[in-house]
Amino acid sequence: MALDVTKIGSTTGPHTATIDGDRAKAYAAATNDDNEAYSSGKYAPPVFGVVPTWEAIGAAVADVIPPEAFAFIVHGEQDMHFHQPLVPGTTLRTMTELHSIRVGASGTRVVAKLASTDADGRPVMDIYSTTFIRGMSDGESGGPDKPDHTFPEEARGNEVADFTIHVDEDQTYRYRDASGDQMPIHVDDAFAKSVGLPGIIVHGLCTMAMCSQAVVKTAAGGDPARLRRLAVRFAKNVLPGSDVVVSIHDAGTDDATGRRIYAFEAQSAGDKVIANGRAEIEA
Repeated sequence: MALDVTKIGSTTGPHTATIDGDRAKAYAAATNDDNEAYSSGKYAPPVFGVVPTWEAIGAAVADVIPPEAFAFIVHGEQDMHFHQPLVPGTTLRTMTELHSIRVGASGTRVVAKLASTDADGRPVMDIYSTTFIRGMSDGESGGPDKPDHTFPEEARGNEVADFTIHVDEDQTYRYRDASGDQMPIHVDDAFAKSVGLPGIIVHGLCTMAMCSQAVVKTAAGGDPARLRRLAVRFAKNVLPGSDVVVSIHDAGTDDATGRRIYAFEAQSAGDKVIANGRAEIEA
């Protein structure tokens, strides 16, 4: 089985959706984030941006990944660039491009690029979403490299904080309801085991949202409007009932933008579950 590289560069959309304030509050609660900026309805959590754009992501992926491979897909990486904070009531117009395909020994990575604007045409966010198809190692690679967010080794000596979030036993069910992500590997133990997983695993984006909580609270003074980029690689699965410990490191200032750069990783049950984390904070 191989993917069709001639589809690289193809676009879908526009997909239009509005940031729902009540659903954004539910999303914050489903990721154990008590930031008043979300509970008050002022902003939606940054990673909530995937919810009104989920249809756009699905359309791009479904156009190239055959249905028989869907049981073997997991979220590989997510890289979100914010041009303005996510405000409830904002209508997003999203175009999606099949950005690239990378074939490796253990599977294939498919990158979709989303560009969302508001009703006035102003950029709101860009997303590079990487889907990993386990075991698909046939075919060709193609398309440009996505933006880099490799952990800079020189930042390891500049740790800012460790931040711990507990993953509740019912976390995946609550996240499913708030996000709309119905993948059975997150709520059906027998199905998860049938596709080679140890059991129900936490949604990668739920773990990413927990990392965003750690970054916003420790590096942005609790203000999500200062977060301009959040990128992660999903390294290993997180299991319900565990803790996620986010280690945040100061990686200096970007000379071009003036933003403060933070590199981060997350551990759970002795494993690195988030690698190559990068956050960019507006001064």
